[in-house]
Amino acid sequence: MVYIMLADGFEIVEALAPADILKRAGAKVVTVGVTGKTVAASCGIKVEADITKDQLMLSDDIELLMLPGGMPGTNNLDADSTVHKAIEYCVSKGKFVAAICAAPKVLGRMGLLKGRKATCFPGFENDLIGAELTGLKAVRDGQFITGKGAGAALEFGFALTEALYGKAKADEVAVKMMYK
Repeated sequence: MVYIMLADGFEIVEALAPADILKRAGAKVVTVGVTGKTVAASCGIKVEADITKDQLMLSDDIELLMLPGGMPGTNNLDADSTVHKAIEYCVSKGKFVAAICAAPKVLGRMGLLKGRKATCFPGFENDLIGAELTGLKAVRDGQFITGKGAGAALEFGFALTEALYGKAKADEVAVKMMYK
């Protein structure tokens, strides 16, 4: 199970492009409305989440927790205790935790990226406390996967797919999508 946390002001491409790629790979993807069942993207488009944060069940079924960026979406994620609890749960269980654009700042401010390779949208580097900044579009270091921004959403989605299902599956989906 993949949970994608959506808060008002999220970047729609960073949430839905990886969700689409993961679903094509066979993942069960569930969007979680942190700020309500209907969540407004930073561009104003409204998306109905599959569940609300109150319905989120933290269990061993979780394979990956993903935070899209966008503003003020990232700040809304960072301010939410349910989001922090979900991240802490996944970290403690060795599950994948992913964030793109501004959202790696949530992980960085929690001290989770110290000594790890990471990337983020330019301007948020200081929030990735102790991280080894790569500048890559997507980078995985252990259980953490970070992405640079909306323009890197496909690479980020393929990195998530590779982490869960291997490179061959990620490449297969990329070919079917005419990406490769």
